[in-house]
Amino acid sequence: MSIGSDTICFLFDNGSLRAESTMSLRRLAAALSDRLGVSVRAVSLLHSSNVSADALGGVPAQLLEPALVSHFESAPEGEVLLIPLFFGPSAALTEYVPARLRAVRARFPLARVCMAPWLVDTAEKDRRIAEIVADQVRVTARKKDWARPKVLLVDHGSPQPAVADVRNHLGEQLRLCLGDEIEALGVASMERREGESYAFNEPLLATALRTPPFSQGEVVIALQFLSPGRHAGPGGDIAEICQSAEAECLGLHTQMTEPIAGDPRLVDLLASRIPLARSV
Repeated sequence: MSIGSDTICFLFDNGSLRAESTMSLRRLAAALSDRLGVSVRAVSLLHSSNVSADALGGVPAQLLEPALVSHFESAPEGEVLLIPLFFGPSAALTEYVPARLRAVRARFPLARVCMAPWLVDTAEKDRRIAEIVADQVRVTARKKDWARPKVLLVDHGSPQPAVADVRNHLGEQLRLCLGDEIEALGVASMERREGESYAFNEPLLATALRTPPFSQGEVVIALQFLSPGRHAGPGGDIAEICQSAEAECLGLHTQMTEPIAGDPRLVDLLASRIPLARSV
């Protein structure tokens, strides 16, 4: 789709109770706004509205559904473009957002809403996300003065097999991007639900860091996370998992990359997904 002069754009993530996640989203929305020449508003699906406004520069975080309602109350026949900041087809995009949009449409039947695709399509050969992560690995290795480290690409973990497919797809692309620069590459999830039906998330990061070849030597933890928060931020869940593994495995040294939302190439990638937006 093309963005009309009256189209309102919302860049949205899942949301976080950490202020730094919302601030990261806002910076990315501002950069995308500059790139597109239209206003792009930063909103979340959940959680972020519970963060103190004092921690957010005095501006409270907004959630997507209330933001849509507020907009359509003043423009009931308006058009909105939703831009998801998600790697793959999580339940947030395939179930939660459609359900909330049905509720909004029940109130505003003439409203028009389109949504761009998520960031990674496993049917495409686009390697831009993998290239961003590869560069984060290189920066991290240089800072530590590590030559040919091992690399573990880590995502959050999901009850959706298609999301794990995205992680595996990125892992293969990352292997191609880094080539002989690294000793070994693996993929892992931070967490998973109990039960054999969710085993597609394996291995967990905690297990991978206790299993050769990643249980010793220099290991870069390549974060498949967009923004810092309680999982990927300093002192977060992943850092604790790494510290615990280092305490148990003699000779293991880990270092996390930065999340990727600060890379300017992500702005161009988001912009390139907009023409693929479809009515939802």
